[in-house]
Amino acid sequence: MEGSQGVTGLGRALVQSRLLTREEAENIQRQAESSSVSFVEQLVLSRKKTAREIAEFAATLFGYPLFDLSAIEAESLPQGLIDESVMVSRRVLPLFKRGNRLFVAASDPTQTSAFHAITFKTGLTVDVVVVEEDKLARVFSRRMSPGAESQGMPEIGGFDELGASDVTEETVQQEVDDAPVVRLIHKLLLDAIKSGASDIHFEPYEKYYRVRYRIDGELRLVAQPPLVLKEKIASRIKVVSRLDIAEKRLPQDGRMKLSLSRDRAIDFRVSTLPTLFGEKIVMRILDAAAVSLDIDALGLNPIQKKLLTDAVARPWGMVLVTGPTGSGKTVSLYTCLAMLNTPDINISTAEDPVEINLPGVNQVNVNEKAGLTFASALRAFLRQDPDVIMVGEIRDFETADIAIKAAQTGHRVFSTLHTNDAPSTLTRLLNMGIAPFNVASSVSLIMAQRLARKLCPSCRTPLDLPRETLLEAGFTEDELDGGWQSYGPAGCPECKGTGYRGRVGLFEVMPMTDAMTRLIMRNGNAVEIADLARKEGMIDLRRAGLIKVRQGETSLAEIEAITSDGGRS
Repeated sequence: MEGSQGVTGLGRALVQSRLLTREEAENIQRQAESSSVSFVEQLVLSRKKTAREIAEFAATLFGYPLFDLSAIEAESLPQGLIDESVMVSRRVLPLFKRGNRLFVAASDPTQTSAFHAITFKTGLTVDVVVVEEDKLARVFSRRMSPGAESQGMPEIGGFDELGASDVTEETVQQEVDDAPVVRLIHKLLLDAIKSGASDIHFEPYEKYYRVRYRIDGELRLVAQPPLVLKEKIASRIKVVSRLDIAEKRLPQDGRMKLSLSRDRAIDFRVSTLPTLFGEKIVMRILDAAAVSLDIDALGLNPIQKKLLTDAVARPWGMVLVTGPTGSGKTVSLYTCLAMLNTPDINISTAEDPVEINLPGVNQVNVNEKAGLTFASALRAFLRQDPDVIMVGEIRDFETADIAIKAAQTGHRVFSTLHTNDAPSTLTRLLNMGIAPFNVASSVSLIMAQRLARKLCPSCRTPLDLPRETLLEAGFTEDELDGGWQSYGPAGCPECKGTGYRGRVGLFEVMPMTDAMTRLIMRNGNAVEIADLARKEGMIDLRRAGLIKVRQGETSLAEIEAITSDGGRS
């Protein structure tokens, strides 16, 4: 317990929520210290708040499940796991163990030091459950008999209703379902999945709080919860993502899982960011079941498809996929891996993080804090008798150098780079410090891509665009033969009024030809490389987009937005 000169933890939270005055909290804390009891014990004795009110407040504010200890037989609880004196003084009680997770009851969930100590002593991950102080006291009084024999630890379902484990205790499930913040978050996650969202943004501002989904590349406002819930929402998401709820000054990254059924679970990548008015949280939805790894589903034209399949089938060499974040690079890479995923081929991937689970592929999550970088993972792969290697991203010279050498020594290497188009990818490698000969002799093919929103088939409407507009956009005179119709968005209930539903890929596929190799050896720049690629028949991103406009799949305005300089992805 902190000194009386400052109220901390649960006491401070009660003061901030105006359930106690500062003076009352400080008086209770001084009395607790003089009586050698906890703050919660003294608060109950003071009759300022009941044990039930305190538990409900703590569970709701900090996002922990509220559990009724009267549903537990004291004799069935484990003994000897934590020192009895520590349990009584810190008001913590081990309840159940499931795998490597230990569920610990506490009347004050702000005692992070106690929970860290339990983790250190037991080696188990602590899941906190809030209980009422008076019921916790009764359990302590019943179990404090000398010579009590240690009991086994019963296995039960997890309390984390947003996690991967199933809940089997009806009482626990009922307590969890009663938490309004939990229900709100659960509903937002389910709605995001049903809507096909790729990201969820929880954003606090000075006078309001909003939740937005990114659907088909566009952010859409979906909810504005009460501003007073911002701390509770952040705490709950951080709890289930295994993040430090007390750390609000630094960004944090975590993961969580939502079980939809016995056979389907959705992973979420969680990122927190301290902002002026609270923590902004972005959750990336990683739904492997919603991803098709069929090459025909990518949207390549027949020539591009053959170039890619030929490069993938080569026994060695590097295939690079480039484009901005959210342009579908990972799906394209995994489509290539799926083509090679047979029992006679050893495939290893290093990603940050793994977004698609592909059985038969050895997948590694990069962890730079622990020293597991792309470069170190790549070195380890080369000692694992690899046939195919996939590196999530080439970020530096070291990773690029190892990948290039792997491609030169009989391995197939797949990776991504953040460049705007295929020609500039080669100059990016040269600027990293890779020698022109190594680039020319290792890269087999480069594919740049974007995702364009597809027009809603239920409400797309014909557009009569001026001839000058079409010519300025890039269409040729021969293409304006009147044999096709351009369309634009209208809006209907099917597309929620946006006029677009789903996305289609735009691709720029550039193979490494003999002429391209000679140009690289002469230190050709990106403009020269692009000119040569077009002469050799490469369809650039703008041309690929115009083809989709002619096919009626998307609008000219959409292609203008994503293929113009500075346009969105």
